[in-house]
Amino acid sequence: MTSCKISALFKSLFSKTLFMSHQQKSCEFRSYGTVKRFYRKTNVLKSNGKYEISLDQRKLKTPKGNIFSVESEPLALAVAAEWDSQNDKIIRSKMHITTLCNTVLDNPNNHTKFDLANYVTNYLDTDTIIFQTNEDEELYKFQANQWDPIIEWFNERYDTTIQKSVEMLGPTVAQKDKDSINRHLMSYNFNSVYGFVYSVDTIKSVILTMACVERFINVEKAVLLSRLEEEYQLTHWGRVEWAHDLNQQDLQARLSAVVLFIHCNNQSSKIQTKNI
Repeated sequence: MTSCKISALFKSLFSKTLFMSHQQKSCEFRSYGTVKRFYRKTNVLKSNGKYEISLDQRKLKTPKGNIFSVESEPLALAVAAEWDSQNDKIIRSKMHITTLCNTVLDNPNNHTKFDLANYVTNYLDTDTIIFQTNEDEELYKFQANQWDPIIEWFNERYDTTIQKSVEMLGPTVAQKDKDSINRHLMSYNFNSVYGFVYSVDTIKSVILTMACVERFINVEKAVLLSRLEEEYQLTHWGRVEWAHDLNQQDLQARLSAVVLFIHCNNQSSKIQTKNI
């Protein structure tokens, strides 16, 4: 490998780590402490063209103290359903749609849409499914069979030339391909692009994220493909069923929340544009 390529990879990993440290601070900012449920019912209210959530007579607020309000009624209903589904204790770490909305509304790290789109685009350099093994022939065939059709779809859909690699440092993603994906992301509103960030951080793949958002594959398939090597190893060495199932369910819940979040925000943006 050339020193230039190694340097580029480390630069990508460093910028990703730096961005993630900011994201982690954002998560720390949102308290995930478990508290006792203090309300009986939830409701969705329309105010000044937006939708708010009430818990009994109290308006829901973000961690930063802002009134919780979204432009999409279906999204507001989904958030209300999350709060309504809590039992004796409120488990915020399981309320993925609420978490997404709160982070977008407060934006504690002051990210711009350009920042978010660049983060997702640069993730292509280390996308899970472009790294395939050359050490285990059976695993390689398994990866090629499952991942190659997704890469092929991605290239056709976005007019890119992404290639897989069996080398440790992976292939070089052409700048024109990154530009193409960046333009696509910038066509979404800020809220939706943050959803892409959340998804990429969840399943470690831009390509699988795009395929899922575009409905080429469903959430269950996207999660399965993101964990393909783990699934392969489990079939050979056995698994602890409950641990595997919990991890898979958590990833599916997170990704499902993202897809809903992106589609609701994108649809809301289209309606606003049409009205203007």
